Amino acid sequence: MNTLVLGGIKSGKSRLAESLATDCKMPIVYIATASAGDAEMQQRIEHHKKSRPVEWQVVEEPVHLGRMIKLHATEQSCVLVDCLTLWLTNLLMQQNNQLLQQLKTELIESIRQSRGPVILVSNETSMGIVPMGELTRQFCDEAGLLHQELAGLCDNVVLTVAGLPHYLKGAKQPG
Repeated sequence: MNTLVLGGIKSGKSRLAESLATDCKMPIVYIATASAGDAEMQQRIEHHKKSRPVEWQVVEEPVHLGRMIKLHATEQSCVLVDCLTLWLTNLLMQQNNQLLQQLKTELIESIRQSRGPVILVSNETSMGIVPMGELTRQFCDEAGLLHQELAGLCDNVVLTVAGLPHYLKGAKQPG
């Protein structure tokens, strides 16, 4: 069973996703997509690293996410991806639309073909005003379209607000 966990910044989405992964009662492969572009982001990454259980296998992959999901989403493990919007940002910063579309297709196919549970964390960014900048609008458009496609593929979709999960689709347990 695959789960998409959406929410704003500091909404509790990562904590919920980690709890859902633990509830799977399987070994967990945590795929981290963040890149530390500045000191503040490095602090965020360090905080996440310290809060994760030591027994989780951690794979850091800022670009080739679909490939890593395909490799690790087996019957013997639960894959937790945090986060899709950071991954999308990494792709947009490369300014290669062909690569962006190729890697999005690989991600979608990896979810379709997953043999074990995959939990995807992503920021819901399109609930406010239309951004002024072209790159920011493209980011919001790409994130919204990606979320729609993944929501169609996932068994569970959860929107997290103020630390509270709101189940939009499916059950409360991913596995």
